[in-house]
Amino acid sequence: MITIKETKEKELAKKSSSITCDFGIDLDEMLKAGVHFGHRASQIHPKMKPYIYGTRSAVHIISLEATAEKFEEALRFIEKLIADEKNLILVGTKIQIKNLAKGFAEECGFSYVTERWIGGTFTNFETIKKRVEYFKDLEKKKAEGGLEKYKKKEKIKIDKELQKLKTKFGGIKDLEKLPNAIFVLDVKKDILAVKEAKIKGVKVIGIIDTNVDPGLVDYPIPANDDALSSIKYILEKAKEIVLKAKQGVKKPAEDNKKEKQAVSEKNDSGTEQEILKEK
Repeated sequence: MITIKETKEKELAKKSSSITCDFGIDLDEMLKAGVHFGHRASQIHPKMKPYIYGTRSAVHIISLEATAEKFEEALRFIEKLIADEKNLILVGTKIQIKNLAKGFAEECGFSYVTERWIGGTFTNFETIKKRVEYFKDLEKKKAEGGLEKYKKKEKIKIDKELQKLKTKFGGIKDLEKLPNAIFVLDVKKDILAVKEAKIKGVKVIGIIDTNVDPGLVDYPIPANDDALSSIKYILEKAKEIVLKAKQGVKKPAEDNKKEKQAVSEKNDSGTEQEILKEK
């Protein structure tokens, strides 16, 4: 016996499968990942209504057509960002997605925040940067054995401080200047990061569930921000684009290096011949 739930999911899948998307976005895969599940209907933000497909068991269902459209816009922006050799920082502080977020950021070479967002990270960047420099200096001293001169009790105290600093600043220690964009995996939870980005003119990409105002970000991705499978699908697609775009940036740089090397070798060869003639 086919349930109402199965019937609605099949209708959604059928409607979704007829749509062709760029970047390899597969609406059936999004359906399986649970990207379409929103919050309870009573919690909807009024501005999210255009992105709603329907309601099931008092829970809003997000239109995967809308998700695909907005996701493509976000991916195009990320692709251009990488092509222009600009930087991005990832923010994902929910307990269940911390490891996923960190893994994505490290593979893509992005700075990241997976612990509590430190107030002033953007709006008081110079002060935060000084703390990061202190952390890096302490980390370097430990690696080089510079802390061995301290007594056991003092070393334990320094190690504790180092661990606290690592928790706070470990993901942004290579951030030399404000990023060009920020990718927030839960806009409602990390609203402070979004607000600071807006103040400093940093573009915001964000996963927007049905209880969040999509107008808070520049590139909203209407999707389930609670399910690990939903976040994973979005990050996997983003990673594909980032790595491909980085390869595109890397190749011209390598070609340019080879060209310069060839010119240098040619010049050296010419110089040798002139010396031989003189002899």
